[in-house]
Amino acid sequence: MVKAFRTLIVGLMLISMLAACGSQTDTGGTTTESSPAASVAGSTDASASPEASPEASAEASPEASPEATAAASPEATSAAALPEATGTAAEALELPEVVAGEAQGNIVTAGSSTVFPVSQAMAERWEEEGGSAVTVDSVGTGAGFERFCVAAEIDIANASRPIKDEEAKACTDKGREPIEFRVGTDALAVVVSSENDFLTELTMEQLAQAFSTAKNWSEIDPSFPNEPIERFIPGTDSGTFDYFVEAVFEKDEAPILNTANLQQSEDDNVLVQGVEGSPNAIGFFGYAYYNENKSKLKAIQIDGVEPTEETAEDNSYPLSRPLFIYSAKSIMDEKPQVANFINFYLSNINDVLSEVGYFPASVEALNEAKQNWLDATGQ
Repeated sequence: MVKAFRTLIVGLMLISMLAACGSQTDTGGTTTESSPAASVAGSTDASASPEASPEASAEASPEASPEATAAASPEATSAAALPEATGTAAEALELPEVVAGEAQGNIVTAGSSTVFPVSQAMAERWEEEGGSAVTVDSVGTGAGFERFCVAAEIDIANASRPIKDEEAKACTDKGREPIEFRVGTDALAVVVSSENDFLTELTMEQLAQAFSTAKNWSEIDPSFPNEPIERFIPGTDSGTFDYFVEAVFEKDEAPILNTANLQQSEDDNVLVQGVEGSPNAIGFFGYAYYNENKSKLKAIQIDGVEPTEETAEDNSYPLSRPLFIYSAKSIMDEKPQVANFINFYLSNINDVLSEVGYFPASVEALNEAKQNWLDATGQ
């Protein structure tokens, strides 16, 4: 009897011990018998139940948006929350370091009156750093290509338009394969005197009238005064003239050249003086010349768009255009100082552009110019 009683006691103790072990497993583990509250408390991720996968958690929780998930995860934030940080914006190409005084010898440039202040400022910087003397002549884009391609007497042509096919052929015939270097952007400014109190904007159609068929301002708009229009424009050798004719008159020079009260000059300063001298005058030239004379002139909007750096770069201003210099591999090989000067030009161009009042070319366009230099010099 006693033996049976002892056996019963031992059995009861074993059952009690087994029950206690089962209770510890339920509260400390991850079995399906755990309550939801216990699962949340015991989990390091308070947003999901232990048994739920990440995919299931996202589907089961409608309030957990992708933005909220990204915000909760530092890794996700760096990889996906700011896609623009990993965009494809071009990086500026760096040219080899150039020493201005390393290769001595004369350098002659000529051409566009629009590019003239840029090349002049660049030449001054170059000479200040010990570089060779640089001659910069303002003769117009067409005359510059004439001297570069036909006469073959200059090292660099400044141009406010791309080289024409016949000009390029003339260069090739002289053993000068022209290489294009984009150096900036210009917004051609259409200007009137600061004393003009009636004109702030023209459409492209009205602009064409102002430089061709209209004799008096009132013919363009009845609210304008019944006074003769006085016109001041660049000469026919100017790239600015070529560009304006192409943009406004579809390359037909006749309407503008046959109009009344027309005065032409290759010197933009002469045009500035002509326009500022009369409230009924109108003219056009590179933005830099307007920028230098803002107190005397007023730039008018074209199709409601003002010429600015932003409107020139995105081409929303109808009269924005690229600026160039041209040289040739044969010249750069024969005259290392020319190659060095062009390197210096491209490496410092954006600083100089802001000084003279023009706008930078895009990174991609400037990179292409730099790559053209690298290809020409074999670097």
